Amino acid sequence: MGARFATARVGKTRARERNCSVARTLGILSDPWAFLVIREAFFRKRRFKDFQDTLGIPRGTLTDRLRRLTRDGIFTRLRYQRFPDRFEYRLTDKGLDLYPSFVALMKWGDRWLARGRPPLKLIHRGCGNPVEARTVCSECGGEIRPYQVSYRDGPGAGSSIVSASGRIRRAAQAANFLRGRRCSVARTLRIIGDRWSFLVMREAFFGVRRYDEMHAKLNIATNILADRLRRLVEEGIFARTPYQDRPPRFEYRFTGEGRELYDSMIAMMRWGDRWASPDGAPLILTHRGCGADFHAVVACNHCGGELAAREMSYAGAAAVRNEAEVAKPRVRRSAKRVGRPARAL
Repeated sequence: MGARFATARVGKTRARERNCSVARTLGILSDPWAFLVIREAFFRKRRFKDFQDTLGIPRGTLTDRLRRLTRDGIFTRLRYQRFPDRFEYRLTDKGLDLYPSFVALMKWGDRWLARGRPPLKLIHRGCGNPVEARTVCSECGGEIRPYQVSYRDGPGAGSSIVSASGRIRRAAQAANFLRGRRCSVARTLRIIGDRWSFLVMREAFFGVRRYDEMHAKLNIATNILADRLRRLVEEGIFARTPYQDRPPRFEYRFTGEGRELYDSMIAMMRWGDRWASPDGAPLILTHRGCGADFHAVVACNHCGGELAAREMSYAGAAAVRNEAEVAKPRVRRSAKRVGRPARAL
C-alpha cells in the first residue's frame, strides 16, 4: 500500500504509480518461475539440477531466474565443485525474510482453496508444535484486523516511474504457479499475483468500492477493470452489490474471504518496507488496539514466537511429492534495509 496517488501516464510509454511496499514484494513473487525457485529453496533445494528436476523448468528460464534472484540479493551463489565449476544458490537474509509472507499466503490458501485438505503442515521447532500462523502487532502481540488499523504517509510516500521489468506479472502466466508440488501459496498467488487484480484489491482496502472511482485512481483500461472485477467476484474475493437502479450501478466490497487477505498484504508490506524501500516506508500503520505504530509479525499460535524459515520443519504429501504425483488419483475442480548475504537455509 502507499501514498494515495493515482496511477498516471508519463509521456507515451511510462507510467507513475504510488510507492507501495506490497507491490514491490509482489514484483518478485508474482513471477511464477521466480516464486517457484524461491519456494524450492525453502525446501532446501540449492543446486541447478535439483531445481530443474523438481520444477521441470526450461534450462534457459532457470538460468535467467537464478541470475536475477542473485542480482537482486535473494540468493547468494557459492561454488561447491571445481573442474568443472558448480554452484549452489542459497537464500540470503533478504531471501529468508520472505518466509513470513509465504506463510501468510499459505494460511489463506489453506483456508479458502484447499477444501479442508491442506497440502503441507508446518512444525515450529522452537516449541515442537504444528503451526497455524497468526499475523499480529509487533508492539502488543494482538491479532490484526483491517478495521483496527489506520494509516498515514511515511517517509517513502510519493510516486515512482514503473519499469516494465518491475511490474507485477500478467494473469496469462498464472497457470505456471501450479507447477511442482501442491502448494497453497501458489494457489493464492494465482489469484492475487496478477498486477491489476492486486491494484484493484489494494484500492478496495483503502475504501474504494465503485467502478468509476477505481478507473480514475488506477488509470486502468475499462475492459481490464471489468475483467478483473468479474474474476475477483467469481473467486469470492468481492461481493457485487447494487447501489443505484437507473442506470444500474454496483459497489464491490470484500467478502469475509477477501478481507482475510489483509494478513498477507501487511506481511508482504513488511518485507517491502525493509528490503525494497530505500527512502523509508511509504505507509505507516497504526494499531488502534494499542495505539502504536506497528509492522506485521507472523507468529506461532502456540508459543507466540515469530516464524522463521530456519526454525521450521514440514509434514504432509507436499513436503516430498510433486503436484502431478499427488493429483493423479482424482480430478480436482478449481475453487471458487538491505542486508548482507547470510548462511542459507
